[in-house]
Amino acid sequence: MADTPEKLGIQSAEVAAEILEALTRIGRSAQLKDLAAEAGMPPAKVHRYLVSLVRTNLVAQDPESGFYSIGSQSIMMGLVGLRGLDVVRLAGAALPTLRQRTEETAILAIWTDNGPVVVQFDESARPVYMNVRVGSVLPIPSTAVGLAFAAHIDRRIVDAVLRSHGVHRMPTGGEGAFEAQLERVRRDGIAFVHGSLVSGVSAVAAPIFDHKDMITGVIGVIGRQEDVTRTFDTVIVPSVRDVATDLTRRLGGDLNAPQRAR
Repeated sequence: MADTPEKLGIQSAEVAAEILEALTRIGRSAQLKDLAAEAGMPPAKVHRYLVSLVRTNLVAQDPESGFYSIGSQSIMMGLVGLRGLDVVRLAGAALPTLRQRTEETAILAIWTDNGPVVVQFDESARPVYMNVRVGSVLPIPSTAVGLAFAAHIDRRIVDAVLRSHGVHRMPTGGEGAFEAQLERVRRDGIAFVHGSLVSGVSAVAAPIFDHKDMITGVIGVIGRQEDVTRTFDTVIVPSVRDVATDLTRRLGGDLNAPQRAR
């Protein structure tokens, strides 16, 4: 039996969705050939769909490099769904307070199948170069947010993401150094990195737990290394920890829970 127009229309939507999913799995801007390989489709076929996806802002194409990335409309659709999550609503409202206390850019991320993803941030007036935006996938081993998540999520889940997505490259020192970092995060309740993702940029992050004692988000700040270092112990760490603790309390988390090793 020949395909009906309705069935063809559904198939087209499914193909477009597969291309979007492939771009999401890559976790960064990608060339046509790499996106086609990830989607398991011929480049010519993927290109035809990308034309329409770019027109509708579901995918963006850099005019200079020609690379493809997640478009503004896809990001907005995702954010609409995320607003229903309590942690996004509550933590999002706390970002301006964290920014004001620290005078640094405040950031909120949640865990996805691709790893930590930025869902909101509140920029500081201080100039700082960073390639982090809403929808960015943050590398697990080299970001404070990634370390905060990895320290409190089932290690099998973390390892699966590390294997599946090239953006999560293990840093110098390998597995042993990574494990030591995770133990430090569990012990201190805070994660920090200095220049490991972007030279001259430091970050501090803390986990947020829900009523089931499960990590449900990570909140933190990003700033120039010299600024963050100067107020690290006196302003930055206490502020990030206090906001994360308050959010955990409001979500019903156990503030007296022992070290959450996995």
